Amino acid sequence: MPDTDRLSTPSPHQVDQSPAVRRTDRLRSLIRHDLPSSLVVFLVALPLSVGIAIASDAPVLAGLIAAIVGGIVGGALGGSALQVSGPAAGLTIVVADLIAEFGWGITCFITVMAGVVQLLLGLSRVARAVLAMSPVVVHAMLAGIGITIALQQTHVLLGGESHSSAWADVIELPAQIVGAHKPGVFLGLLVIAIMGAWRWAPPRLAPIPGPLVAIVVATVVSVVFPFQVSRIALEGSVVDALQLPAIPHGNWGAVAIGVITVTLVASVQSLLTAVATDRMHSGPRTELNRELIGQGASNIVSGAIGGLPIAGVIVRSSANLRAGAKTRAATILHGFWVLLFALPFAGLIDQIPYAALAGLLVVIGLKLLRPAYIETALRSGDFAIYLVTVLAVVFLSLLHGVMIGLALAVAMTGWRVMRARVEAHPVDDEWRVVVEGVCTFLTLPRLTRVLASVPESATVTLHIAVTYLDHAAHQAITDWQRRHRTRGGTVRVHGVLERGHRSRRGAVDRIKPDPEPAA
Repeated sequence: MPDTDRLSTPSPHQVDQSPAVRRTDRLRSLIRHDLPSSLVVFLVALPLSVGIAIASDAPVLAGLIAAIVGGIVGGALGGSALQVSGPAAGLTIVVADLIAEFGWGITCFITVMAGVVQLLLGLSRVARAVLAMSPVVVHAMLAGIGITIALQQTHVLLGGESHSSAWADVIELPAQIVGAHKPGVFLGLLVIAIMGAWRWAPPRLAPIPGPLVAIVVATVVSVVFPFQVSRIALEGSVVDALQLPAIPHGNWGAVAIGVITVTLVASVQSLLTAVATDRMHSGPRTELNRELIGQGASNIVSGAIGGLPIAGVIVRSSANLRAGAKTRAATILHGFWVLLFALPFAGLIDQIPYAALAGLLVVIGLKLLRPAYIETALRSGDFAIYLVTVLAVVFLSLLHGVMIGLALAVAMTGWRVMRARVEAHPVDDEWRVVVEGVCTFLTLPRLTRVLASVPESATVTLHIAVTYLDHAAHQAITDWQRRHRTRGGTVRVHGVLERGHRSRRGAVDRIKPDPEPAA
């Protein structure tokens, strides 16, 4: 007879897996980890969202709307459990240019259409193709955006206004420094100093976000002391800021370029941030296609109700992870906290001085210019690509800079692929000839010149270490070898000299000369 007691008694493992226990464990994890993390991210997102809206020349409350949508919609639908989405510094100059050209209503329409394109790309399962962009170009793009933000906001910190081009900002900067508004400069430098020093904050204070502390301290100082400074002006409440996008009337080519630009920058930044976030934790990996769908849905909703474009943001994502988040509940909850703050307390934003936010944005911009990326570009030989892309982004436009950077990266890659190292030099009583890399007909001028420099009747060791050898280069080498031997010389081959094949080190004298032509 079967052991009915053993069959009917659940094991401890089965008990642990019961739905009630799982729900209890999830609730405990949410209260212990995700709830505190969501509050930390909320405190980080609040000043950043307002500052990015200011830097984008958009309505101030559009930043809060984007933070709400990015948290709730992006957190619920995205493929990354711990990435936090919202208004991104990488999109500021793009949005500012769109607003200057089209106005805010059509910019919202462009945001919606960019979201639609992202949604279609995600459904087409081509998200990984977006990551094919050269990393040095992406890093340079972000650095160029950071320099542009820092340059523009330096003028605001000094009491003036940023100009329409980076070149004008550079030219006018000395005069702006001479005529600086001293109270504003003090507040901006105070914010920069607090954010720079916050990394050494005591352990008890470290969980409090540095940007929030800096903005609150500067705002309190500006209120307590009789500083005459410009402050943020809100036009109504968050409900009043809700608006439908405007439909363009003509100029559809420029609108299409705007859609492509927003799609490109938002998608690349979101996916790269998701990959970077995955490296910071050991939990579930990001589903990149689903993440692109979530970003697209967020941009559709944000643009449809008057919010800024949305992308994944590394500052908020890393804050989320450092605070101990375990699930996407932390991201979603932070969106609700922004919503709850924005409804009754958005008026508090009126007290923040522009100079304080300018100091915050200068720091954010400079953080995009990461020394580690510059060192990587120097080590890999890609610094020329990095520098040209940065200058093009700053002084031309984001889209032009990225296109120039990609074209240069492709050209450099092609040059490296086609380039062969061909050297000949005497060693003791013989000559050493080295052929490395990709040896094709394009290297024939250098190859034949180097081989011709070897003296007749010399003993030669030919080291072949090519990744590819085409027919023309193969024939040039075998013809030279045949002539050198007929003139009394000796040739020893290290490597494999077979056209269309890779060389294998250590093989000696495996030479397959071309057949003599028939008489």
